[in-house]
Amino acid sequence: MRTHAAARIPALGLAQLAGSVVLLSSAWPVTKAAITAGASPLWFAVGRAGGSALTALLVLGALGRLRLPARRDLPAVFAVGVFQLAGFFALTHAAMAWVPAGRSAILSNVTTIWIVPLAMLVLHEPIPPRRWLATALGLAGVVVLMGPWAIDWSAPGVLTGHVLLLGAGLGFAVALTVVRRAPPRGGMLALLPWCFGIATLLLVPLALLEGGGFGAWPAASVGALVYTGALAGPGGTWCIMAAAAALPAMLASVGLLATPALGLLLSTWWLAEPLDADLLAGSALILGGVACASWPGRRR
Repeated sequence: MRTHAAARIPALGLAQLAGSVVLLSSAWPVTKAAITAGASPLWFAVGRAGGSALTALLVLGALGRLRLPARRDLPAVFAVGVFQLAGFFALTHAAMAWVPAGRSAILSNVTTIWIVPLAMLVLHEPIPPRRWLATALGLAGVVVLMGPWAIDWSAPGVLTGHVLLLGAGLGFAVALTVVRRAPPRGGMLALLPWCFGIATLLLVPLALLEGGGFGAWPAASVGALVYTGALAGPGGTWCIMAAAAALPAMLASVGLLATPALGLLLSTWWLAEPLDADLLAGSALILGGVACASWPGRRR
């Protein structure tokens, strides 16, 4: 017989988690290609957030579901808009000037480092031994994927880029924790325009400080902006935050570790980044951790 905890894990939440992995991982090589082609990192983040806000606004308007957030929804709106979107976009897009797309996807999505203490101290969620094992497997896979032994830490900007990515992961973990602690009444879909709107307003001053602008970007950068703003941004954000509201925080964070693994594979194919034994071994460890975390427990 399944345990009560296992019965609370909905199949829809797992499907939404899988959807977020596919959409968010695909955004990494696309964004890296756009920045490499000449797009300004922070202005690309502004376009990505603004495009996602507009897409969500149009979709909800067409469905007749556009509304202002209720008071009880405000913690989720601000947590997602400030930490997961504005902070995450600003830190990761700036870091990709120094760090390859695959490694950026790894570090910025290691929310498990931060979720473990947050789940225990803030959410008071029980963490069974099986999920501790899943976390250990996932983090071991992340270390193997990142390959810190092969990084030239003395190169300009490398250390700064990695610190920025860890900060992005912390912001993501904070947003997951808030949404799990105070899930929005009407679901995350209705809140997406306001979340992305807040992110856009916060990113514009940072982009102005950076200078530059949208400018005469090449077609590849414009196409990447359309993809991330119209599909990967709103779709991936809705999937992960809906999954965060439905799934235990530890399960959601371990499941998100599949994002860097898939992001690395896509970067290898899209950007011709090297494929080696570390990539295969790390991906296997992460997928093993995901399977261990999501496998239903049983009574004795």
